[in-house]
Amino acid sequence: MAKTIAVVNQKGGVGKTTTAVNLTAALHDLGVRVLLCDFDPQANASSGLGVDKRKIKHSVYDVIINDVPAKDAIVHTPYGDVLPSSADLAGAAVELIGAEHREHQLEKALKKVEQFYDVIFIDCPPSLEMLTLNGLCAADSILVPVQCEYFALEGLSDLMSTLRMVKRKINPRLEIFAVALTMYDGRTNFCAQVAEEVRRHFPGKVFSTVIPRNIRLAEAPSHGIPVTAYDRSSRGSQAYKAMAEEFKAKL
Repeated sequence: MAKTIAVVNQKGGVGKTTTAVNLTAALHDLGVRVLLCDFDPQANASSGLGVDKRKIKHSVYDVIINDVPAKDAIVHTPYGDVLPSSADLAGAAVELIGAEHREHQLEKALKKVEQFYDVIFIDCPPSLEMLTLNGLCAADSILVPVQCEYFALEGLSDLMSTLRMVKRKINPRLEIFAVALTMYDGRTNFCAQVAEEVRRHFPGKVFSTVIPRNIRLAEAPSHGIPVTAYDRSSRGSQAYKAMAEEFKAKL
């Protein structure tokens, strides 16, 4: 049975989708059976793994709204499997309002395919609303990318409050799997201070590997491939490979 992990942070621009895409690819290279469920209407995770959104027959929107089986929407790529997103997903939160068990639609869909995977990542939108709530209800744990800057620490308290609420009222099995430090600049003392503070708040949960600021990480999505395929020798690629090794050891 798959370990289902929601990649979540309500603050945008922290490397959430970059982490979901590149961990998927790096784990796939290690022989782990991975599915990345793109649950963000921007669909950046889909294109980041080479999925052409204009050519897909079904998306995760069709899965949760139109009862299309998840297996019929999954796209197989050289970097791992993808349950792609589309712009239609932006309206799903409204459409789900009247649905029975509305918070559990994604969970119900993923249950049908979890036997085929070791890990299922859910790339959640950068907000705390119905789509993210569906992601948190479908997951057994969360992975939190944290940018090494002051405002990232401020946003963590809101996320932890939401996590406690979901765990108390809807999904009691939800736990923190790991915290990933992203956009790390080793030239600044402040980055090191933020990293130390995050480790103090989440003892034993923070990956020892940090993801550096790296131009190759920024360039790879424009080519529709993860950084592990775009430039295997880059610092960004090496960091995600190391993080994938840590991740696999925690499974």
